[in-house]
Amino acid sequence: MNWKSYINGFRDYLMLERALSKNSIDAYLKDLDKLMAYCEINGIDKNPEFLTKVELQNFVNYIHDLGVNETSQARIISGVRAFYKYLAMENLTNMNPSEFMEMPKLRKKLPDVLSWQEIDILLQSIDLSSDLGHRNRAILETLYACGLRVSELVNLRLSNYFPEEGLIKVIGKNDKERLVPIGDSAVHHINLYLSTYRQPKAHIVKGNEDIIFLNNRGRKMTRVMVFLIVKEAMLKSGINKNISPHTFRHSFATHLIEGGADLRAVQDMLGHESILTTEIYTHLDHEYLRETISLYHPLNKSSRL
Repeated sequence: MNWKSYINGFRDYLMLERALSKNSIDAYLKDLDKLMAYCEINGIDKNPEFLTKVELQNFVNYIHDLGVNETSQARIISGVRAFYKYLAMENLTNMNPSEFMEMPKLRKKLPDVLSWQEIDILLQSIDLSSDLGHRNRAILETLYACGLRVSELVNLRLSNYFPEEGLIKVIGKNDKERLVPIGDSAVHHINLYLSTYRQPKAHIVKGNEDIIFLNNRGRKMTRVMVFLIVKEAMLKSGINKNISPHTFRHSFATHLIEGGADLRAVQDMLGHESILTTEIYTHLDHEYLRETISLYHPLNKSSRL
């Protein structure tokens, strides 16, 4: 069994033609290492083009029996499939046995969501005695009011902020633009931040003049900074949940759907390409209903007596 030339060619393909990062390439090669180790352990002395669909499926069963979780199994299988796709492109194999590898059924993990009461507690935990406090409050208000991704928030521009119309223009994935309504509370805190800190006090570095949210050095904020702001607010609030900036986006969508908002409208506001992505929030709504029944239905109450 001599896989070295195949793997070297695959590495070059990933680096030159697909322009993947070193970390991504290393991940693909580690997946192939697992397949090679399986072949060696089981005495399968074959080059990759001669492996059968049965042997590859047995490999899938093997990593499952090792206790590898479903997400990691799916990633390994995807890596093996990418390798065989490369072999087929290079005419190094006449068949692709990886097409028959069964992917594990991934359980959809529902994201943590904050109640409106918890959102309010988080917002009130921000210390407004400092200039940065006004900025941080405006950031959390905007995340929740508009359901933004963190990358969208840090790239918000003054030229795309229309407070009198109650709208912001957001540049989302693949540079796709969308208009999103912004509520009065978020507008109030953004305007307060702009008037009391950003414009009169910040030394704005050239090229950042149109960015709304700046760090204390007058530059666009990083995603990590927003994450730290959320974590600090969580610690001060005493809320014991796994919270990130994305939690505000999940909460925004869930609260809209719980309130009866149209799914298509929520899809547009979130900037989802597919309605299927937005439908996860209907599952969250079902969980909320299930918890409500468990807590308040008379039969459930009596069963706990």
